[in-house]
Amino acid sequence: MNSPVQQIKERLSIEEVVSSYIKLERAGANLKAKCPFHNEKTPSFFVSPGRGSYYCFGCGASGDIFTFVEEFEGLDFRGALKLLANRAGVELEVYSKEMKKAESEKEKLYRTMEEATLYFENNLKDNKEALEYLKSRGLNEKSIKDFRIGFAILDWRKLYDYLKSKNFTDHEIEKAGLVKKPDDKTKARYDRFRGRIMFPITDSSGRAIAFSGRIFFAQGGSASGGVEQAKYLNSPETPIFSKSAVLYGLDKAKESIRKNNFSILVEGQMDLILSHQAGFKNTVASSGTAMTDSTISKENVINNLGLVCRLSKNIVLAYDADKAGVNAANRFAKIALSLGMDVKVASMKEGVDPADIISKEGPDVWREAIKNSKHFIEFMLERILKDFSGDVRKAGIGIRERLLPFINDLESSIEKSHFITLISNRANIPEKALIEDLKKIESELKSETEEIKIAKENIEKKLRKDPIERRLFGIAFWQEGMQNKTIDPELIFKKLTKAREAYKDIKEDLIYEAETFYFNNENLQKDVNEMLLNIEEEYLNEELFQKMTELQNFKGKKEEIEILKKINEINKRKEEIKSNR
Repeated sequence: MNSPVQQIKERLSIEEVVSSYIKLERAGANLKAKCPFHNEKTPSFFVSPGRGSYYCFGCGASGDIFTFVEEFEGLDFRGALKLLANRAGVELEVYSKEMKKAESEKEKLYRTMEEATLYFENNLKDNKEALEYLKSRGLNEKSIKDFRIGFAILDWRKLYDYLKSKNFTDHEIEKAGLVKKPDDKTKARYDRFRGRIMFPITDSSGRAIAFSGRIFFAQGGSASGGVEQAKYLNSPETPIFSKSAVLYGLDKAKESIRKNNFSILVEGQMDLILSHQAGFKNTVASSGTAMTDSTISKENVINNLGLVCRLSKNIVLAYDADKAGVNAANRFAKIALSLGMDVKVASMKEGVDPADIISKEGPDVWREAIKNSKHFIEFMLERILKDFSGDVRKAGIGIRERLLPFINDLESSIEKSHFITLISNRANIPEKALIEDLKKIESELKSETEEIKIAKENIEKKLRKDPIERRLFGIAFWQEGMQNKTIDPELIFKKLTKAREAYKDIKEDLIYEAETFYFNNENLQKDVNEMLLNIEEEYLNEELFQKMTELQNFKGKKEEIEILKKINEINKRKEEIKSNR
């Protein structure tokens, strides 16, 4: 029997999968594109239909359809497997005794969250008041069903008791962020979400990983009375939920973002669902999630705007035009501009959110708001000139402090020049003065810019090395526990001794990936040999970079000769690896 991986590969070609994410051009027997994993001006990313693989000559990213989906979507192997299996029409099932033995902690948490989602959905069907509220906000039954909206009963332990009846442990329920421990250790755990309309937050493959709950009944028994509570309550960070690595609705929006070549970022769940309902399926929301300043987190998880950026470089921010909305737009715009995105702001009246526009004024008015969006720099300039109307000096200070740092974030010198001219004309400030202040800001932010550059280089290195290390350790851990070994796991452990400790915590996940991938596969030894050569090449590249840096710093002739000798040895070994392929 073929494994699910083999069945999926038989039904989905590398060309079909990759071209659904990025535009490919024919290049002889292969296809080429600009690499989605690093910034480049000319295509160096090649797809080989014959080999069923891809390789980037710029950053070294390589792999098959599973690796591509994992890296592009920011998913783990199970998520990529689920996504591709759904697309290929392959049913996933447990197919070996070994795979029945151990279920990883993460997989248990995914099951816990799925069961909680089903429970909340069933609760909503029985609660007419909550259903009527959602319909009064403009939501139809299809949207309620598609986004799996649910309801948390106003009771201390209803969900906890239900999950316990389904044989989930206290540890699993608590780890999923669904219950809390009271300060008094003698008392029982209680539900985190009570008396709330529940919006499941899903990952890129559609798995429920967290919740955002809107208050419907306060603890006193109604929405208007009792103890004051937060309007929205979100899940805490968990092993399967990183707030900065997901956007609400992205799993449903990604195809439309690729197709329309722009995304719309709103704040709330209602804004997003009504926008989708009105036909703007390229909308995502930040509610229940968080933005970070870096492209990648300390856990090497691609951040949420980083994922959107891969789908399209164009984004429209549709936040309230009040002070809080503008501050949020400022933060998101800075991150987006640093990622090289083209950032616009929707034309909206102050105090009106997208949900209000769509439900009260109609989809056409929302369409016009998106259509008339302005570039973020232009939007901010109008805002500053309005704030300091008639005071040229204060407007100039506002432009230097609130606008020029964003000009500095722009990648293109042509764009910088364009906006400097625009500001000069509208604010009556000489271009020369603006350019001088911009140079000062560039100098002030130089260290920050360098840090971003180094961080991006490190990300590219990890994208090259991490998938290979993961796959190799998965194979080694899997083979280590088998009686009839196909390969000797010690060969891998010896080669990757320094990295072994970093992968111990996800051992079960890696074993699952390896067994799923290589079940009844005759090419295991061949693939391991190829991956060991690839990883050795990456280590050699790192060592070569280090030696080249040392060469610039050393002045002594003896040290210089030794370094040059080592560089020659590294290059010689790289050539040997190349010829062995």
